[in-house]
Amino acid sequence: MTKAASAAAKDFAAAGVGGVHLAWADNNGIPRSRIVPIGGLADAATRGVGATSLFAVFDSHDAITYGHAGLSTPSGDVRLVPVVERLRRLAGQPALAWAPVRQLTQSGDPWPYCQRGVLEAQVAEGARRGLEFRAGYELEFAVAPAGSTDVVTSPGHPGPAYSPHALVGLDGFVAALLHDFAANGLRIGQLHAEYGVAQLELSLAATDPVSAADDQLLARQTIHAAAHAHGLVVSFAPLIGLGAAGNGWHLHTSVRRKGRNLLDDESGVPAGDGAGYLAGLLRDLPALTAITAPSVPSTLRLRPGYFAGAYAFWGVENREAPLRYVPGSPLLGADHANVELKTSDASANPYLALAVVLAAGMAGIADAAALPDPIAEDPGGWTEGERETRGVRRLPADTAGQDAALTASPRVAGVLGDDLLGAFRAVRASDAAWAEERTADEIVAAHLWRY
Repeated sequence: MTKAASAAAKDFAAAGVGGVHLAWADNNGIPRSRIVPIGGLADAATRGVGATSLFAVFDSHDAITYGHAGLSTPSGDVRLVPVVERLRRLAGQPALAWAPVRQLTQSGDPWPYCQRGVLEAQVAEGARRGLEFRAGYELEFAVAPAGSTDVVTSPGHPGPAYSPHALVGLDGFVAALLHDFAANGLRIGQLHAEYGVAQLELSLAATDPVSAADDQLLARQTIHAAAHAHGLVVSFAPLIGLGAAGNGWHLHTSVRRKGRNLLDDESGVPAGDGAGYLAGLLRDLPALTAITAPSVPSTLRLRPGYFAGAYAFWGVENREAPLRYVPGSPLLGADHANVELKTSDASANPYLALAVVLAAGMAGIADAAALPDPIAEDPGGWTEGERETRGVRRLPADTAGQDAALTASPRVAGVLGDDLLGAFRAVRASDAAWAEERTADEIVAAHLWRY
């Protein structure tokens, strides 16, 4: 690895690269990084770069909580070791390169708070069971002119939704996204003006889960840089305004055994182990959402009628369902079959989000969990009695409810392990205490540019 890092550093330096972002995401989904000079890359790949262990207990507002016993003092250090095989020169910031990191102890052992390591462990567990996974993100974000403090009153494009002329004023930005994503090794499936105020969406091509989480972080950096170069700012926040459509970062996954997509079935709905995978996600959906949509504005986003997934159910191509099953077809092929998790946004750590989704799905396969019938309607328009009859319940609508759901599911909580779970819950509690003293509008405004 040192030899590869040295060779890369030499090539990058000759091309004018001066430094490398060593990047990770904290327990709030917020990207963090340390830049090392290009000449220090080989040493960083060998010994890592020091960082405080307290990043694991930063809350969404950069306050440090000491509410977790394992990280209850300012003492401690970890090593950030770049994953050299994921090293990329940033097309939109040509003097810089980027690489995700593993977080290790000072002795070089896995650090229990390293979210990337948690995902790697779940992928390895899947391989032990003969399972392979594919994952990809859809990223929604709002665009505004640089210097804006409110996207709703200062939108970056006028709409209408999904129209080509909505983006004419953003031609330069769109062209930069297409160029920079390709140059950074990221494949875009599609890009368009979305439904919300000044909202865009792009989809990342499916890949293995660890690469999918890495790609999500690199995509953020790429989008922010392209926006800055064109006099824009972007908001990835779950909500940009209380009455506006939110930004979901929808997570698509599929599971395979010996190359066969288990979610594909000629009946049009999953069967066998594919049904078990989807049933596992549905069974643990409240606990999953505590990880995949964990912020206070996340809970404000999960409202009926906004295609956000307010109730726990699944449906075939039902965009109101938090679990939307996308079948394969003769036109699209069996590999296209997947399940989309809509209760997912940028405040989720992508490694943890994928880790718990895979774990819940694998548990469903192992238990042969029963999959109820799909729902084609929006249960938000039903009476309470109708929802009760169909077994459809509202997902947790606040931090306390999410925490209760998380701790009640050993299948999900156990994925994090006691140390990381303790830090994650402490951060969520700190965010909730901060929010108690703010109005909903103040909460939304404070998160607008955090991600």
